[in-house]
Amino acid sequence: MNETKIVSLLYFGGDKIKIGFIGAGKVGVSLGKYLVEHNIKVIGYYSRNFNSAQEGANFTNTIAFKTIEEIVKNSDAIFITTEDSQIKNVWNIIREMPINNKLICHCSGSLSSEIFSDIRKYGAYGYSIHPMFAINDKYNSYKDLPNAFITIEGHKEYQGKLEQLFLSLGNKVQIISKENKSLYHAAAVTVSNFILGLVNNSLTYLKDCGFSEELAMEALYPLIEFNLKNIKENGIMESLTGPVERGDLETITSHCKVLNSRDKKIYKLLSENILSIAEMKNKQRNYEKIREYLKR
Repeated sequence: MNETKIVSLLYFGGDKIKIGFIGAGKVGVSLGKYLVEHNIKVIGYYSRNFNSAQEGANFTNTIAFKTIEEIVKNSDAIFITTEDSQIKNVWNIIREMPINNKLICHCSGSLSSEIFSDIRKYGAYGYSIHPMFAINDKYNSYKDLPNAFITIEGHKEYQGKLEQLFLSLGNKVQIISKENKSLYHAAAVTVSNFILGLVNNSLTYLKDCGFSEELAMEALYPLIEFNLKNIKENGIMESLTGPVERGDLETITSHCKVLNSRDKKIYKLLSENILSIAEMKNKQRNYEKIREYLKR
């Protein structure tokens, strides 16, 4: 398939470009189903475990390929949706095949397209395409992918065409550089994973107060939900409340007295973080005593 044809197919919505998936786990099956639901041509799946490829193919009404050579041959764009640790190994295999003018993509949040070493030497184009979304259900997460923010990094040749493809599906899209891929992923992990640690701490504190875990979650969830809604509607600075924002050192001190040493460190570090926001919000308020306490 020549370059002009690839550009044309991507430009007109991508409904005829043939996409193959190597890896049939949660990400590969969810993304494949999402594309199929929007009339994008997904030809099927290859996996080392053929049963896994067959399950993905059945769910998306596509083909389960028995060999990696076969799916590469029949695809214009190849999405490697294996575990991150296997992406390099897959690349080392497929680069020895005829891949001239093919698009080679992976969906890792942390890795850039540079993992496809010397890809232009083989005539192909490398991209990392990452949905900023927690895909945790192999057969249902695709329903929520229209809400996913998509980031694209890779060769400039088809970067804009891939961007238009996902924009046409209704996704918001951002092009990022390979240099910023790790920082970008750190941002995603902070709100997607670290927040779970904070919620877990809060659950533990309430259980220590006599709450059941179920009741503790019922108590905390409206607070979590309201804060996220408030941040979206009003921004970080206007959403900040609590003892740090109001300069209440007495309450901060009382909290730290009842926390174990590890949680006390976390509390102080996060308080220092939001202190800078409080200072921007309340420029006339003196936070020096709180700053001194947090540094102890």
